[in-house]
Amino acid sequence: MSATTDAPVVAQEVAPPRRPGTLARLLREPAAAIALVLVALVILAAVLAPWLAPTDPYDNDLSKAMQPPGSEGLPLGADSQGRDMITRLLFGLRVSLLMGLAAVVLGGGIGALIGFTAAFYRRLDSLLMRLMDVMLSFPAILFGLALAAIFGPGIPAVVLALSVATIPLMARIVRGSALAVLGLDYIEAARATGMSDARLILRHVAPNCLSAIFVFATLRFGQVILLGSALSFLGLGAQPPVPELGAMASDGRNFLFFAPHIAVVPCVAIFAVVLAFNVLGDALRDALDPRLRV
Repeated sequence: MSATTDAPVVAQEVAPPRRPGTLARLLREPAAAIALVLVALVILAAVLAPWLAPTDPYDNDLSKAMQPPGSEGLPLGADSQGRDMITRLLFGLRVSLLMGLAAVVLGGGIGALIGFTAAFYRRLDSLLMRLMDVMLSFPAILFGLALAAIFGPGIPAVVLALSVATIPLMARIVRGSALAVLGLDYIEAARATGMSDARLILRHVAPNCLSAIFVFATLRFGQVILLGSALSFLGLGAQPPVPELGAMASDGRNFLFFAPHIAVVPCVAIFAVVLAFNVLGDALRDALDPRLRV
């Protein structure tokens, strides 16, 4: 009778399932995927506008003035000066996106600095936040009117007004995120090692606030484009003949009954771009939230 020995059972470690990345989570949602593709196409079209545009944005041909879409090789028609609407739209997107980018970067950068300062140095917190409350009480349109009266209408005045309006919003977002990070145990451990304030902020606090900052910047970008277009529509932003979406819509309002496409084309572009950035911002917020990761 032969003895049998039981072979030892080797436990195999099962690797945890790999979580999908942020891009994969975005592409998994149809609305977010469409918004991401639209934003990418808009940015690409704005960057490549000099090469994609069929004509010069300032070339006018009065014989083609107010031609409807689809006539004489003009898929989107011509404006009141006979300029190709496709060309004006491409360069208008470029100007609007550059205005939005400048306002978000400038205002967001200053606001983030104020937010980190208020969260890290509590003695300054009350003073800085009350100042932000005062700034929040003034709408961006009012800032634009005041700056246009001081410096004259133009793109720089609009960018400055939108930047100032962005500062308190970013400051509050960053302050709240930084306070949550500063309450964690490893921050106290870093303080105990004698780490300087600047290094603590740059190495530990700021990286953990990047998700909130990036989500807010994406949402704010769409809002800034809408506000910038509104200011240009009122005559405070880009001045003729500079192509800008709000200014194009303002030019077309005088011809709504004769050539509605002059106003409809830029208005549809504004609607699509702002909606895409808002949807993308909401999707980014869900994708970057660790509580919602699967």
